[in-house]
Amino acid sequence: MIDRPRIDALQYCNWSRPVFEQMREGGLDAVHVTIAYHESFRETVLNVEAWHRMFERHGDLILHARDVSDIDRARETGRTGILFGFQNPSPIEDDIGLLQVWRDLGARVMQLTYNNQSLLASGCYEDDDTGLTRMGREVVAEMNRLGILIDMSHSGDRSTIEAAEHSTRPIAITHANPAAWHPALRNKSDDVIRAVTGAGGMLGFSLYPHHLKDGSDCTLESFCEMVARTAEAYGADRLGIGSDLCQGQPDSVVEWMRTGRWTKAVDYGEGSADAPGFPPQPDWFTDNRDFPGLATGLRAVGFSEQEVDGLMGGNWYRFWADALVPA
Repeated sequence: MIDRPRIDALQYCNWSRPVFEQMREGGLDAVHVTIAYHESFRETVLNVEAWHRMFERHGDLILHARDVSDIDRARETGRTGILFGFQNPSPIEDDIGLLQVWRDLGARVMQLTYNNQSLLASGCYEDDDTGLTRMGREVVAEMNRLGILIDMSHSGDRSTIEAAEHSTRPIAITHANPAAWHPALRNKSDDVIRAVTGAGGMLGFSLYPHHLKDGSDCTLESFCEMVARTAEAYGADRLGIGSDLCQGQPDSVVEWMRTGRWTKAVDYGEGSADAPGFPPQPDWFTDNRDFPGLATGLRAVGFSEQEVDGLMGGNWYRFWADALVPA
């Protein structure tokens, strides 16, 4: 067995038994999965219900992970732990009390925004980032108390820095890359990465083509060299993988991600002037079976075996061991 767990801090695949089998082939011990983009409380409960059916049907491959002890159990039994998270605060609607309900239902990660302004903070697509709102500060404190990880992957710079400063526990950016490497709107400035990692938080590197230099043509060497430069600047122990893998999803899902119900127009988002659609993955990372090749690429750019184990999941495991328990 690999000394440290293999963890992906963000996926939103079209879930099926073949995908779960590929997780096992790739050696993944845990995956943080998105169970809400723009869904209301009730709609997200239905997504949880669907996941429970998958746990019943595919219990030989996956289990519901609520903390690192469940990841340990997954490793011991040859399965992958599935950790629930939201990419938007919409499942709590305008009620801070629903955070406790969601923790009881298994949610362990929540983004304060998804591209747009929310009741909590500003998204990275807004022209003006006004930072944490009054409710945002209260929600951050309640998430700290409950052990729900604050994720700022789709938030604006000011909002992210304020969240890192206001939170009494380290926060995360689960899936993004440095803007200095590729200036996508969703990638993060040096100031943001420094604020998050400097406060003990984590950055998960995204493998979604719009976040990669040269897009779908990005090479493994280019990606791994970017990881190496980021590690030199912020420390290898603050970094991991959050692939943003959306394997098997129809293009209509991209429109739901970007548009939800907030506009009647089409939000083209990054990387396309046409109707929303998923770009092809780089040929070295097409599904979960490619995780071992990613580890090989990290070794090739000079990371030690211990550092590779950390980047491939050990760092997330250590971080989650503290972040996912109540204060």
